[in-house]
Amino acid sequence: MLEKIDVLEQQTPLGQKKLIVSHAPFYHSGRRVTERSYHTMLAALPALLMGFYQYGMPAFGVVCLSISTAIIWELVFNLVAKRTITIGDGNAALLGLLFAMLVPATMPWWAVITGTFIVIVIGKQIFGGIGSNAFHPVALAIAMMLLSWENLFDFDAALLNYDLEFATIYPLAAAKYFGAAAADAFSLTDLLMGRQLGGIGSTFGLGLLIGGIYLMLRGFIRWEIPLTFLAGVYLAAFVFNLVDPARFAPPVFHLLTGYTLIGAFFLATEDSSSPVNFVPMLIYGAAGGIMTVLIRNIGVWVDGVILAILVINLISPLLDKIRPEALGKVG
Repeated sequence: MLEKIDVLEQQTPLGQKKLIVSHAPFYHSGRRVTERSYHTMLAALPALLMGFYQYGMPAFGVVCLSISTAIIWELVFNLVAKRTITIGDGNAALLGLLFAMLVPATMPWWAVITGTFIVIVIGKQIFGGIGSNAFHPVALAIAMMLLSWENLFDFDAALLNYDLEFATIYPLAAAKYFGAAAADAFSLTDLLMGRQLGGIGSTFGLGLLIGGIYLMLRGFIRWEIPLTFLAGVYLAAFVFNLVDPARFAPPVFHLLTGYTLIGAFFLATEDSSSPVNFVPMLIYGAAGGIMTVLIRNIGVWVDGVILAILVINLISPLLDKIRPEALGKVG
């Protein structure tokens, strides 16, 4: 945005000059919340379609229920709080879609409704609505549900009865409990093409990469956060694997499994919960990636992406205090 400031000079009764600065007019860039929301949903479409292909109508039902109830919760809150109706900006639909992409296709209907309530009401609206939330609403909802109903995110148990064309075992769980040998059993091509267990829209690595690159090229997300997030995952996993290659999986395995790619491109990059300055964005992304691997390898959780994103959301305001010195400032 370009800023123009009008300065008027007036003479006071004592002969002193007083400067009056008018409110600055701004030139709008033309970008709107609606545009970002729908382009982000478009970027998520390849990974989502792969989920529909693998899991069929149950996955489609979870996604439809998640998006529709997210919109309904936002509408109800707007009416009760007597706020402007905001469902037309697409943000509620986007949050409902992202929530559905992270859960298994067998997620019960009551859990979907509860999850979208947490996303919209607790994660977004209680903070003041779009742009005011301190944490990514979807990451907050997934974390709360993991703490309350961890069994719902046991992908091995949830997807046990699916007749799939690939090994029906959750890669991160196999690597955590059986070591690097279990990770070696998964072909990197299979992981990249989505032939692995996981959330409805979080397993198709190639589709998530295409979507993330699209968002970066269109300018909807900055490259600094996703690339440093992935670099942090890679470097931390490389160090662990170097120290004990029999116990810890190689870095590429960590990049292509769990919530890594959807976290890097679709969760960590949310505007209101991430930094805006260059150096803070680099630190923010790298810290999230390193923490993800720390939680996976030496923590109690199988996948550390969600918790890592919440932690870097928390430190984002502190990181944004790192900024270039103002022009004209001395010392």
